[in-house]
Amino acid sequence: MFPLRDHNPSTRTPWLTWALIVVNVVAFLATLPEFQSERRLYLFFLEWGLVPARIMAGEGWHGFLTSMFLHGGWLHLLGNMLFLFIFGDNLEDEMGRPGFLAFYLASGIGAGLLQIAADPQSVVPMVGASGAIAGVMGGYLLLHPRARVDVLFIIVVFVRIVPVPAWLMLAVWLGLQFVNGLADDGTGGVAYWAHAGGFVVGLVLALPLWLRLGGPAFWSRTHGTPPHPETAWSSSASRVPRVPRR
Repeated sequence: MFPLRDHNPSTRTPWLTWALIVVNVVAFLATLPEFQSERRLYLFFLEWGLVPARIMAGEGWHGFLTSMFLHGGWLHLLGNMLFLFIFGDNLEDEMGRPGFLAFYLASGIGAGLLQIAADPQSVVPMVGASGAIAGVMGGYLLLHPRARVDVLFIIVVFVRIVPVPAWLMLAVWLGLQFVNGLADDGTGGVAYWAHAGGFVVGLVLALPLWLRLGGPAFWSRTHGTPPHPETAWSSSASRVPRVPRR
């Protein structure tokens, strides 16, 4: 299940969201030489990633910030940037650029804190923008729960794009983080609790904005959908026929 786009246009150019994507991509390209050696890569991530055991020892505090702009591979980077591209512009639109930047960084820091609380003695470096982007998703859920998101479903040999409410797609994603986090034995290499923590932090941080917009009255006015006309995607674009995969 992969989100492809939302039907929720922003009212101004999301320069900050695009800038965050560019910074993440440039940072990843700059680290590519480290991928030539597993030892070099581990030592690099140990220094610049977020390592719970180092934090518990009073070291490596810079990792709360630097880890948010590092990624462990192309798929890790592209997946995170896709989610940021889909959901980031609307929060930037509502919060303004300084507010959205503070929100993004705070979500990432909160995500790291929860992962540390879940496994404080871990020496595995945490890297990636997933926690901060999970915060963006939490804020999006609060503000636009019924905005439509086109999701690509891959079921065995069939592929289908289905528009679903944002609350459904995001709730399924969050549920998977909790399920996988409870089942994780620490060897999977995915910081599920950072994802869940970032989501919850983002939702909480978006509460003042939601209340300022009217709280429940905001939902009553918009019914949870975007408070402006949706994008004019053709209806056929959201109902792609099932295509067998070869």
